[in-house]
Amino acid sequence: MEDPIQLKEEGNKYFQASDYERAAESYTKAMKLNKDRALQAVLYRNRAACFLKKEEYAKAASDASRAIDINSSDIKALYRRSQALEKLGKLDQAFKDAQKCATMEPRNKNFQETLRRLGADIQEKLRIQFSTDMRVQKMFEILLDENSEKEKRERAANNLIVLGREEAGAERIFQNNGVSLLLQLIETKNAELVLAAVRTLSGMCTGHKARATAILHYLGIDSICTWMSVDNEEISLAVCNLLQTITDCLLGQGKEEQHGKEESLVLDTKKDLKMITMRLLDMLVSKNVSGQGRDRALNLLNKNIPRKDPKDHDNSRTTFVIDNGLKKILKVVGQIPEMPGCLPLTENTQLTASILLNKLYDDLRCDPERDNYRVICEEYIKSKIDPQNMDKTLHAIQMVSGVLQGPFDLGNKLLGMKGVMEMMVALCGSEREIDQLVAVEALIHASTKLSRATFIISNGITLLKEIYKKTKNEKIKIRALVTSDKTILYSVASALVNCTNSYDTKELVPELVQLAKFSKQHVPEEHPKDKKDFVVKRVKRLLKAGVVSALACMVKADSAILTDQSKELIARVFLALCDDPKDRGTIVAQGGGKALIPLAVEGTDVGKIKASHALAKIAAISNPDIAFPGERVYEVVRPLVSLLNTERDGLQNYEALLGLTNFSGRSDKLRMKIVKEGALPDIENYMFENHDQLRQAATECMCNLVVSKEALSLAMLTAAQKKLCSKMTEVTTQWLEILQRLCLHDNMEVQHRGLVIAFNLISASKELAKKLVESELLEILTFVGKQEDDPKKQHVINAARDCLTKCMDYGLIKPLSR
Repeated sequence: MEDPIQLKEEGNKYFQASDYERAAESYTKAMKLNKDRALQAVLYRNRAACFLKKEEYAKAASDASRAIDINSSDIKALYRRSQALEKLGKLDQAFKDAQKCATMEPRNKNFQETLRRLGADIQEKLRIQFSTDMRVQKMFEILLDENSEKEKRERAANNLIVLGREEAGAERIFQNNGVSLLLQLIETKNAELVLAAVRTLSGMCTGHKARATAILHYLGIDSICTWMSVDNEEISLAVCNLLQTITDCLLGQGKEEQHGKEESLVLDTKKDLKMITMRLLDMLVSKNVSGQGRDRALNLLNKNIPRKDPKDHDNSRTTFVIDNGLKKILKVVGQIPEMPGCLPLTENTQLTASILLNKLYDDLRCDPERDNYRVICEEYIKSKIDPQNMDKTLHAIQMVSGVLQGPFDLGNKLLGMKGVMEMMVALCGSEREIDQLVAVEALIHASTKLSRATFIISNGITLLKEIYKKTKNEKIKIRALVTSDKTILYSVASALVNCTNSYDTKELVPELVQLAKFSKQHVPEEHPKDKKDFVVKRVKRLLKAGVVSALACMVKADSAILTDQSKELIARVFLALCDDPKDRGTIVAQGGGKALIPLAVEGTDVGKIKASHALAKIAAISNPDIAFPGERVYEVVRPLVSLLNTERDGLQNYEALLGLTNFSGRSDKLRMKIVKEGALPDIENYMFENHDQLRQAATECMCNLVVSKEALSLAMLTAAQKKLCSKMTEVTTQWLEILQRLCLHDNMEVQHRGLVIAFNLISASKELAKKLVESELLEILTFVGKQEDDPKKQHVINAARDCLTKCMDYGLIKPLSR
């Protein structure tokens, strides 16, 4: 359609049909084709009506204004702009447009009524404004008067904070020189007044980008950061919240903008955000900043710099901080509190800095960005290593220790730098306590990689033992002991993983192997002693030697010694040991079941999955009362349910279902626990899997769960979904056996549910009914249905009779004679 008049008519039809979106589209198309000014005014006017209906008032006012620019006496456009301006809160402008309309058509009752309403609203607004202005003025007078009573001052401060959180109050404070007066309160340095002023400013900035930007520029980022640097926890936290509120506004987060706060009022915020970031980075290395203030700066960077959504491809804030502030963050983690000249720190400062290092590293999107991060770290640490200046070198070692607590992989690469590990070990032999303390702390974090642990055992264990014997410093003594034990434990766990060959290996595709050989590329071959028969022999010998008891002792080690990496290695070994069902009884007898539970709950994601899988293998074939005695069995349910996730592999799904089936057959309490862990939807999904064994396991598990009052009853499911009925009978013949057991169950309620399921299956289709009649279920139904009426179990007898009646209706059986 190329005719603007036809498009206008089309838009009118859509508008009359209340399809305002399509009406606006038609008017917009017509505007692009139209060259007649009079028609253009009509189109703008009509589209303004659409925007009014859609409650897009700023757009409605804009379109009406364009129509008025073409025809200043367009009464419809004037009235529509008046309506839009009223909704935007611009009552005085709306009144002027309504007044023009009333002048043109003095007898129009609608215009007269609008004028009266707007006049009353303006009077009320002025009254409130005047009242608010007076209140604000009075509050500031009380607060700035040093002779005011303390009680009055406190009340005025609290009232000002409340007023600042209300949109109308915040606007009146802002318009009446309030920011300047609040600044005067801050400059008094009276803690109560400073807190009141800062909290009022936070309320005024919330959800209002224009006002937040104006306040930021008026106060100045330097002043805000200076206030946040003070050694007063309450004030520092309040200023931190103010800066976070301003940042949220600049990033477009927090409350939605109020109607009428047009984006055009605020300039590009990137410059302001960059300014805030640079000032926070400067705070990290300033000696004038308190430990509290440094923590606040780190927390703000942690919260606002890395991307919150990985789908967002813009990580420019992160790369900016790495290029301009990574060395400053490294300087913080490299501080040694016991040395003179250390920056003011709290007990959390360096850990928070390590977390920031980790978040920045995780937020990088490609290898070149990660390489840049690594190079900056390496160059900065190298610049601090000086054999002639031990204090400077200590800071370098402390930095490596801090990085190991953040991006662990990067930390391990830094350990590979020439001389770093040797320097750590050498410092252990120093006579200075501070050297020993930094060295053993670094070795604790370095000992979670096999090559590093081996190096420490070869070169440092003797020194660590000497330190432990000689030093009187408890911090050093404990760290030396932890480093020794941690290193040995990790090395032992790594050796057991090698023995059981329980590292993850990629399956080689034969076709690709042949292709690689054809192109004369190196193809790694499996070591002869890594073949299955050799591995099995080693596993059997380990079990015979009592390795499970040793692993159980390792799991009980102190958390400082047993790292997440060590837990993952132990979980891998347990999974390998559980591979043969015949060995699982031995593992349970030696305490393996109990040891696996904490490994499935805490540690790396991979470690938790491996431990959960080992638990599933044990739970699938063991008596839960023996394998997990007492209340311990309930702790196993969650790890098993976690394996039902579709991201896990088929074997993990299958063995978890077997374990849950075994558990669900034990007691009502266990069934309730499985339901409360949210397993039902996953189990139901697996009932429709194409894989026969998965389908069978899920169905058996669901059959056991049907006994629970808390379970989503199969009786209800089969009644609601005929498709489910047909799917159930396709699983295996065991389904019929389970249903038959339910229909003969000693518990009357369970028996009733089984009979209801049978009725639903029979009702679903004649074909299903025929399958059931041809099984032993018919004899069960006949036996129950023939019983004499009994009020106590009449519902059970009636359910069986209903099944038989339905079968008679199909003509599958003859009438029942009683």
